[in-house]
Amino acid sequence: MKPTTVIGFLGSTLDAAKFGPSRWNKWRPTVSICMQEDLRVDRFVLIHGSYHRRLAEFVMQDIRDVSPETEVVPHVMDFEDAWDFEEVYGKLLDFAREFEFDPDTQDYLIHITTGTHVAQICLFLLTEARYLPGKLLQTQPHRGAPQPIGTWASIDLDLSRYDSIASRFAEASAESTSFLKSGIETRNAAFNRLIEEIEQVAVLSRAPILLMGPTGAGKSQLARKVYELKKLRHQVEGPFVEVNCATLKGDSAMSALFGHKKGAFTGAVQDRPGLLKSADKGLLFLDEIGELGLDEQAMILRAIEEGRFLPVGADSEAKSEFQLIAGTNRNLMEEVAAGNFREDLFARLNLWTFALPGLAERREDIEPNLDYELERFAEREGTRVTFNKEARDRYLAFAESQSARWQGNFRDLAASVTRMATLCPTGRIDREAVDFETGRLGRLWSGDKAESESLADLLGKERAQAIDPFDQVQLEYVVKVCRRSASLSDAGRTLFAASREQRTSTNDSDRLRKYLAKFKLDWGAVTQ
Repeated sequence: MKPTTVIGFLGSTLDAAKFGPSRWNKWRPTVSICMQEDLRVDRFVLIHGSYHRRLAEFVMQDIRDVSPETEVVPHVMDFEDAWDFEEVYGKLLDFAREFEFDPDTQDYLIHITTGTHVAQICLFLLTEARYLPGKLLQTQPHRGAPQPIGTWASIDLDLSRYDSIASRFAEASAESTSFLKSGIETRNAAFNRLIEEIEQVAVLSRAPILLMGPTGAGKSQLARKVYELKKLRHQVEGPFVEVNCATLKGDSAMSALFGHKKGAFTGAVQDRPGLLKSADKGLLFLDEIGELGLDEQAMILRAIEEGRFLPVGADSEAKSEFQLIAGTNRNLMEEVAAGNFREDLFARLNLWTFALPGLAERREDIEPNLDYELERFAEREGTRVTFNKEARDRYLAFAESQSARWQGNFRDLAASVTRMATLCPTGRIDREAVDFETGRLGRLWSGDKAESESLADLLGKERAQAIDPFDQVQLEYVVKVCRRSASLSDAGRTLFAASREQRTSTNDSDRLRKYLAKFKLDWGAVTQ
């Protein structure tokens, strides 16, 4: 066993006793620690004030008498006000930083029975934060007849060691992740892991979060659920403020975001606080942040880092403390390279970046989301609508197939359910309604520019004519598949469906990227 060091305060009341044999009939917590048969104390660091030096010497001598093997090390720590939290915590923190801990060769017990309540709380916090690398030690007297020894118990703040507590945390975590998914029992393993990580970050950090993904992938809904989760945990007090940056254009963008003073420009007839100020002590969601101009980006960066910004026409700065979640369907690294997005702002946002997959990449989640959308329709319209079995199977067969492109992701699914439910006044969606809807979706997805643009539109007439006819046919097909796919990897899986089964390892994305590069193309150029 490793040697044990106890660190604790001298109890000016509990450890005090009159001189004489009668003191051994009284429970004194500091002395009793060294009288325990099942606890060997090799060193005792006794913290006390100058005013109690005599009591400390008296207690130290009693420890030597009952436990000669214990080295008692007095440590003088004076407080102007022992009930001032800031002073007590600061001096204990200095003590912890200066103390030569060696947890590899020694065990440490932090005694929290003596000292003021403020001192006990500070010892707890410093132990929890691992400034004091040990376990908490609690002592108490025997109930009934007075006995000097009493009892002791150690508390390990690594809560994962306690089965019942660990299970409670697991349940709470499961509830949180289910909360972020709106209670939808999603089946996609990668998405479920993503949500678990977002839940951890949302609860433990106030740093900005960047949500990337295609339009309709659920960024706005997830941002609101993160806010609601933090609200339940009492981590935010203010409101949830959502801003679609794509709607902020020209001079009005500065005013909308940062506010303005009366008379700052023509039409500014009164002060306007701005959206950043409205989000004070809450959560600000800047959707499509890549649409902001460079000037607005610079002010956003300062507001994130310092909590301050200058309203339009103002002489003094405004303050707002908010947590930021940013959303974008653009590749911000490419935008930085192109000079359209500030590198310093991207670096600040990129601490916690999560890429939300589109619905086409989560086809196994279509069924639970179908049920969710039916529930939403019932809540919204006050009418419950269901499928008959044949119609449900037929719709899912189409929705989960590769021919279903889900260009608008969950927005397409929500709109599809709404149309079928609305057009079935009997409350039962049948096969005919499903066939009508899937035909509508097919026509919707085939009518976009992906089907109408030629290679000449993509490459330019001269470059297109320089490609052999054989390669033209192949490239046209590749472009068509890319534009119907949700991602580079999704397109790669479709294009290399046969050969990938014969490989021990596959990297469809890389194969497709290299193929496009032969024609000086990339994913962004093909799908924009």
